[in-house]
Amino acid sequence: MALLAPSPRALCVREAATAAAPPPHSPAACSTVGGGAAGRALWVWNGGGMGMGRRRERGERVRAEAYFWDVSKPVEMEEIDSMEKLDEALRWSVENNQAVVIDWMASWCRKCIYLKPRIEKIAGEYPGVRFYFVDVNKVPQAVVKRGNITKMPTIQLWKDGEWKAEVIGGHKAWLVMDEVREMIQKNK
Repeated sequence: MALLAPSPRALCVREAATAAAPPPHSPAACSTVGGGAAGRALWVWNGGGMGMGRRRERGERVRAEAYFWDVSKPVEMEEIDSMEKLDEALRWSVENNQAVVIDWMASWCRKCIYLKPRIEKIAGEYPGVRFYFVDVNKVPQAVVKRGNITKMPTIQLWKDGEWKAEVIGGHKAWLVMDEVREMIQKNK
């Protein structure tokens, strides 16, 4: 039985005939979470009751395996290193009536460095939206002031040349990613 979550993850549950060699998993389109061919398996004690097809005895173990489908390929974000490049990105947004996501970061910010590849993964999920990053230590202060940046990382969505929404990423990475996806969906 496979259960799909809102994000592209699935949990595959198999009954264990013996504690020795469980049946090999076959989904070719997915890779196991945690890497490696075997992945990580979670043994869950069954509380009894009716299962799928046969009755399980109380205390019988069930093997649960997690899989992650790669639904998108990461897209490398373009760097904005001047006011001209920021203006060009916003002009593209106006001309094409598309959103632009800008990740304001710093090379010394550990959370920023951690989030960047995850945002690039999200960029692969939204082909119509352009993703950029700005290293606030490498650009003139006028660029940082234009974005009204006070904390990092800050991920902003601009559309029609105007700021529409932002996520300030000072909390858990998965929460930031969910908020970025929600922000893009609302302003697409």
